[in-house]
Amino acid sequence: MELKHVAAREGRLSGFLKGELGMSTGLMNRLKWTSSILVNGSPARTNYPVSPGDTITVLLDDPEPEYPAEDIPLSICYEDSHLLVVDKPAGMLIHPSRHRNTGTLANGVLGYYRRTGQSCAFHPATRLDRDTYGLVLLGKNSHIHRLLCGLHAEGRLQKTYHALVYGAPPREEGLIDAPIARLPLPSLLRQVDPQGQPSQTRYRVLRREEDRSLLALMPLTGRTHQLRVHCAYMGCPILGDPQYGTPESQALSQTLGYSYQRLCARALDFPHPMTGAPMHLESAMDAE
Repeated sequence: MELKHVAAREGRLSGFLKGELGMSTGLMNRLKWTSSILVNGSPARTNYPVSPGDTITVLLDDPEPEYPAEDIPLSICYEDSHLLVVDKPAGMLIHPSRHRNTGTLANGVLGYYRRTGQSCAFHPATRLDRDTYGLVLLGKNSHIHRLLCGLHAEGRLQKTYHALVYGAPPREEGLIDAPIARLPLPSLLRQVDPQGQPSQTRYRVLRREEDRSLLALMPLTGRTHQLRVHCAYMGCPILGDPQYGTPESQALSQTLGYSYQRLCARALDFPHPMTGAPMHLESAMDAE
């Protein structure tokens, strides 16, 4: 895959790679020995004097994955030369594992790249549980992925989820501030625990009904199962959740025919990693 930039000023090539293209020093040093940094189509050293109008090209190649590309239908919400945003359905794993090497989002995205002639790899900047559905943000190469992860770490990649829950919170909006820890092995589940990792989720009630409500959830931290644990801790377990639900919520879920948790990654807001333009993306799905 290629990154291209047309210079609008004079300066050393290294300054453009770090500044306008946001490359790390490590990546720049690795690529400069493989003739992967070009100016006007010719390999150039990082101290090359760039002039206005020069075209800087960086060739980025990812290793071939160990899992197969598959022809899996994808719901694409946004795409450009750097980013891909897809709506993941419930029941689909994000990435292959030792026990399952096919049928995942990674297999489908790799198949899409192959069909469309794009030499890109699978680099998810956001992740969802198997049964959580909605937006997944991907960088098309390791460099863009690193920039997206940097935005996430700085709190500039904001995620909004919609959850259909049993009952309703007492207030219209608020902050759930409850540390989360893993249950003793062999369990993979989590629980609120004073000795756990700090975990915070903002919520807002979007709609109230007699026995359920629709919430907007904005995680401020990224703990495993955080939204599911926090909703259950608040007394409003997510409908369809077989692991953190109560007998009452599970009975209502069965009545409504919910076989998986009604939790949707509904929206993403972030500055584009290359242009800085504000991005607002919404899923075509919802928690209802």
